[in-house]
Amino acid sequence: MIKSVLKTALTATLFCSLAGWAQDQSMPQGSSAPDNTKMNQRDRNGANPTADQQKENTSDRELTRQVRRALVQDKSLSTYGHNVKIIAQNGTVTLKGPVKSEEEKTTIEQKAAQAAGGADKIHSELEVKSDSGKPSANQ
Repeated sequence: MIKSVLKTALTATLFCSLAGWAQDQSMPQGSSAPDNTKMNQRDRNGANPTADQQKENTSDRELTRQVRRALVQDKSLSTYGHNVKIIAQNGTVTLKGPVKSEEEKTTIEQKAAQAAGGADKIHSELEVKSDSGKPSANQ
Protein backbone atom coordinates (compact mmCIF):
# COMPACT_ATOMS: atom_id res chain seq x y z
CA MET A 1 0.00 0.00 0.00
CA ILE A 2 2.76 2.44 0.95
CA LYS A 3 4.69 1.53 -2.20
CA SER A 4 1.73 2.45 -4.44
CA VAL A 5 1.23 5.77 -2.62
CA LEU A 6 4.94 6.57 -3.01
CA LYS A 7 4.85 5.60 -6.70
CA THR A 8 1.83 7.84 -7.26
CA ALA A 9 3.45 10.75 -5.43
CA LEU A 10 6.71 10.31 -7.32
CA THR A 11 4.89 10.10 -10.66
CA ALA A 12 2.86 13.22 -9.89
CA THR A 13 5.99 15.15 -8.87
CA LEU A 14 7.83 14.05 -12.01
CA PHE A 15 4.86 14.96 -14.21
CA CYS A 16 4.52 18.43 -12.67
CA SER A 17 8.25 19.06 -13.05
CA LEU A 18 8.18 18.09 -16.72
CA ALA A 19 5.08 20.19 -17.36
CA GLY A 20 6.76 23.22 -15.79
CA TRP A 21 9.94 22.65 -17.80
CA ALA A 22 7.98 22.28 -21.06
CA GLN A 23 6.06 25.49 -20.36
CA ASP A 24 9.33 27.38 -19.77
CA GLN A 25 10.66 26.11 -23.11
CA SER A 26 7.61 27.30 -25.07
CA MET A 27 8.42 31.02 -24.62
CA PRO A 28 11.67 31.95 -26.44
CA GLN A 29 14.31 33.75 -24.39
CA GLY A 30 13.98 37.53 -24.49
CA SER A 31 10.42 37.54 -25.83
CA SER A 32 7.51 38.99 -23.96
CA ALA A 33 3.95 37.83 -23.70
CA PRO A 34 1.44 39.41 -26.08
CA ASP A 35 0.06 42.68 -24.78
CA ASN A 36 -3.45 43.63 -25.89
CA THR A 37 -3.86 46.44 -23.38
CA LYS A 38 -4.37 49.14 -26.01
CA MET A 39 -6.90 47.02 -27.89
CA ASN A 40 -8.76 46.22 -24.69
CA GLN A 41 -8.88 49.89 -23.70
CA ARG A 42 -10.22 50.80 -27.14
CA ASP A 43 -12.91 48.14 -26.86
CA ARG A 44 -14.05 49.48 -23.47
CA ASN A 45 -15.10 52.69 -25.18
CA GLY A 46 -18.90 52.59 -25.36
CA ALA A 47 -18.89 53.97 -28.92
CA ASN A 48 -17.14 50.89 -30.34
CA PRO A 49 -19.25 47.73 -30.67
CA THR A 50 -17.96 44.60 -29.01
CA ALA A 51 -18.94 40.97 -29.42
CA ASP A 52 -21.02 41.01 -26.25
CA GLN A 53 -23.22 43.68 -27.85
CA GLN A 54 -24.08 41.33 -30.72
CA LYS A 55 -27.85 41.23 -31.09
CA GLU A 56 -29.55 37.91 -30.54
CA ASN A 57 -32.25 38.47 -33.15
CA THR A 58 -32.44 35.92 -35.93
CA SER A 59 -31.44 38.23 -38.78
CA ASP A 60 -28.24 39.49 -37.10
CA ARG A 61 -27.23 36.01 -35.99
CA GLU A 62 -27.81 34.71 -39.52
CA LEU A 63 -25.82 37.60 -41.01
CA THR A 64 -22.91 36.87 -38.67
CA ARG A 65 -23.08 33.18 -39.61
CA GLN A 66 -23.03 33.96 -43.34
CA VAL A 67 -20.00 36.27 -43.03
CA ARG A 68 -18.12 33.76 -40.85
CA ARG A 69 -18.89 30.93 -43.26
CA ALA A 70 -17.64 32.97 -46.23
CA LEU A 71 -14.39 33.73 -44.43
CA VAL A 72 -13.75 30.21 -43.19
CA GLN A 73 -14.43 28.70 -46.63
CA ASP A 74 -11.77 30.94 -48.21
CA LYS A 75 -8.64 28.86 -47.69
CA SER A 76 -6.42 31.66 -49.04
CA LEU A 77 -7.02 33.67 -45.84
CA SER A 78 -4.59 33.40 -42.93
CA THR A 79 -5.55 32.24 -39.46
CA TYR A 80 -5.88 35.91 -38.56
CA GLY A 81 -8.34 36.37 -41.42
CA HIS A 82 -10.39 33.36 -40.36
CA ASN A 83 -10.59 34.68 -36.80
CA VAL A 84 -11.59 38.32 -37.18
CA LYS A 85 -14.37 39.49 -34.89
CA ILE A 86 -17.71 39.83 -36.65
CA ILE A 87 -20.36 41.89 -34.87
CA ALA A 88 -23.77 42.34 -36.50
CA GLN A 89 -26.13 44.99 -35.15
CA ASN A 90 -29.34 45.84 -36.98
CA GLY A 91 -27.99 44.61 -40.32
CA THR A 92 -24.65 46.44 -40.06
CA VAL A 93 -21.49 44.37 -39.73
CA THR A 94 -18.43 45.55 -37.79
CA LEU A 95 -15.17 43.72 -38.52
CA LYS A 96 -12.35 43.88 -35.95
CA GLY A 97 -8.94 42.35 -35.51
CA PRO A 98 -5.54 41.92 -37.13
CA VAL A 99 -5.03 40.63 -40.69
CA LYS A 100 -1.84 39.73 -42.57
CA SER A 101 -2.00 42.21 -45.47
CA GLU A 102 -3.95 44.96 -47.18
CA GLU A 103 -5.04 42.37 -49.77
CA GLU A 104 -6.45 40.12 -47.05
CA LYS A 105 -8.20 43.09 -45.43
CA THR A 106 -9.84 43.98 -48.75
CA THR A 107 -10.88 40.37 -49.38
CA ILE A 108 -12.52 40.10 -45.95
CA GLU A 109 -14.34 43.40 -46.38
CA GLN A 110 -15.61 42.32 -49.82
CA LYS A 111 -16.86 38.97 -48.54
CA ALA A 112 -18.62 40.66 -45.62
CA ALA A 113 -20.18 43.24 -47.97
CA GLN A 114 -21.43 40.47 -50.25
CA ALA A 115 -23.08 38.68 -47.31
CA ALA A 116 -24.49 41.91 -45.84
CA GLY A 117 -25.88 43.23 -49.11
CA GLY A 118 -23.48 46.08 -49.77
CA ALA A 119 -20.32 47.87 -48.67
CA ASP A 120 -22.41 50.57 -46.98
CA LYS A 121 -23.41 47.98 -44.34
CA ILE A 122 -19.80 47.24 -43.37
CA HIS A 123 -17.76 49.07 -40.74
CA SER A 124 -14.17 47.84 -40.89
CA GLU A 125 -11.83 48.18 -37.95
CA LEU A 126 -9.42 45.60 -39.38
CA GLU A 127 -5.74 46.34 -38.85
CA VAL A 128 -2.89 45.08 -40.99
CA LYS A 129 -0.39 43.27 -38.79
CA SER A 130 3.15 44.56 -39.30
CA ASP A 131 6.25 42.36 -39.46
CA SER A 132 6.93 43.16 -35.80
CA GLY A 133 3.75 41.34 -34.84
CA LYS A 134 1.81 44.45 -33.86
CA PRO A 135 -0.96 46.07 -35.91
CA SER A 136 0.33 49.01 -37.89
CA ALA A 137 -0.80 52.44 -36.76
CA ASN A 138 -1.40 53.83 -40.25
CA GLN A 139 -4.82 52.23 -40.66
